[in-house]
Amino acid sequence: MTIAYLVNQYPKVSHSFIRREIAGLEACGIKVARFAIRACDSELVDEADKLELEKTRVVLGLGIGGLLFGLIRVALTKPVPFLRALWLTFKIGLGSERGIVNHLAYLAEACILLGWFSELEITQVHAHFGTNSTTVVMLCQVLGGPPYSFTVHGPEEFDKTQLISLPEKIKRAAFVVAVSSFGKSQLYRWCKYEHWSKIHVVHCGVDEMFLTKTPTSVPNQPQLVCVGRLSEQKGHLLLLEAARRLAGEGLAFKLVLAGDGELRSQIESMIAQFELQDHIQITGWVSNTEVQQLLLESRALVLPSFAEGLPVVIMEALALGRPVISTYIAGIPELVEPGTCGWLVPSGSVEALTTVMRNVLQLPVAQLEQMGQAGVERVAQQHHAATEASKLAALFGSGSELSLVEDRRQEAGGSPHEQIFTARG
Repeated sequence: MTIAYLVNQYPKVSHSFIRREIAGLEACGIKVARFAIRACDSELVDEADKLELEKTRVVLGLGIGGLLFGLIRVALTKPVPFLRALWLTFKIGLGSERGIVNHLAYLAEACILLGWFSELEITQVHAHFGTNSTTVVMLCQVLGGPPYSFTVHGPEEFDKTQLISLPEKIKRAAFVVAVSSFGKSQLYRWCKYEHWSKIHVVHCGVDEMFLTKTPTSVPNQPQLVCVGRLSEQKGHLLLLEAARRLAGEGLAFKLVLAGDGELRSQIESMIAQFELQDHIQITGWVSNTEVQQLLLESRALVLPSFAEGLPVVIMEALALGRPVISTYIAGIPELVEPGTCGWLVPSGSVEALTTVMRNVLQLPVAQLEQMGQAGVERVAQQHHAATEASKLAALFGSGSELSLVEDRRQEAGGSPHEQIFTARG
């Protein structure tokens, strides 16, 4: 069995969980070919990501000429499947956020992948995120490519389900993965009951780099760390408001913002405005090893997000024995149990966030370590990368069987616009 993975950008700093998932599948004996729509090599700082880049074929690396050639070749050699895919392109593109032109580009990308998948005898393709990468694999399937599955993370997919044709993608997929029970419930909202059996929970996981780390004592120093892209949904601006209040009380502390992103210049301006230069440090992009070290140097991870799926960095912090401050949203309460391995506050409440941060900065180290140990145990039980990869490996086997059943049903008289094409090999 050879599985293809398609991600819009891969490898990427924030996608280490996909790299771990692929490694877990390969450990299960499944061959995985990596594909990306576009490269993200300028951000890469982790050596493991740089090695993944060497294994990844990038569709847009062919340029406009290559995409047009691939589109014309498939149109001439597979006219009937091409017309079906073109019909679907217009169907989903007309009501979309990105419009017909972008969807025609997705069709051209699907044509390129059709040839690559055939060369490698791909039996199934899996996409991460239910946005454009899943659009491309769905169109590729209609062209005659292998069956597809995809993982939905949120929150983007749940914010614009109709604009990205999520119900259509679920209907045509062999199976769909949610990363939390919350995510599964959201997918239930957007598909018919007859498709509910396709939807499975497979958690993102952490690997031995975190799980086998020798426990270290929580430091006495009053340091907290926030790891994530500097974006509005992560709650950084609210975090700065809380930090200003703590500094105004004369509390000694350091807050490290590990990451980079579109909000950096505004965050830097607010740090200067609030006179927090002695309290807050922005690191820029960091490697997995650097994330690990920053977590170990801190008393807790703080992530006051407004919208999430289930952040992998929470799993990493708990695996290293560091409790977590986060919010009551999405899948986070499924992992972070208040009073046991961390604290949850109402999203958007600067008062509640300030109170919890103050408490964590002043709590005895022994209490933090007790909570950290509880977190280690929860992550080992629920988010071991190898265990979750084995669940996904089992789904790939059953997904192929489901596709064959669907093919036979279509041969018995199913609608041509809903046909699922059998994988080669």
